Amino acid sequence: MNTRDAHLPGYAIGGLAGGEEKDAFCRVVAQCASKLPVNKPRYVMGVGYPLDLVVCSALGADLYDCVYPSRTARFGTALVPEGTLRLKTAAMAADYRPIDDACDCLVCQKYSRAHLHAKITKEPHAASLLTYHNMRYQMRLCDEMRQAIISQQFQEFVQSFVRKQFPNNMVPEWLREGLSSAEIAV
Repeated sequence: MNTRDAHLPGYAIGGLAGGEEKDAFCRVVAQCASKLPVNKPRYVMGVGYPLDLVVCSALGADLYDCVYPSRTARFGTALVPEGTLRLKTAAMAADYRPIDDACDCLVCQKYSRAHLHAKITKEPHAASLLTYHNMRYQMRLCDEMRQAIISQQFQEFVQSFVRKQFPNNMVPEWLREGLSSAEIAV
């Protein structure tokens, strides 16, 4: 990097609009992250899908931001280890479990899926509750990634995460290729 860059606190990877193909997205993040100093944070702008957080971390990114946790909550969708849970569906009307049994957030401790289902189409407050849960999910995910990196178990963490997201082993080719560039086989 240029001498003038020596005092920068970190680097942003931007210009990914969200409409590009996922394989192109992975290539851009991998190429940018590999060229940036490893001793400074590498921030990928506008990345918020949980799977993308994991992939970008594997490719060398450190920080993210996105409206996804709150935007998806407004549509009645909760983030869970298996992907997403659509609380507006009829099946949720009689489901008295929390959004996620393993979640420690206030929403999962206090409200059932059925309760949130009943409120999500009628009360804006329900979207706030789902946003709270989704943000906590993302925070837990990032903390789990951090702990896996520290304990040198990140590859195993990624493989386990992908298995939960794709239990039928129908892993998309873009994901296989993206993670293979980080030397992680799924």
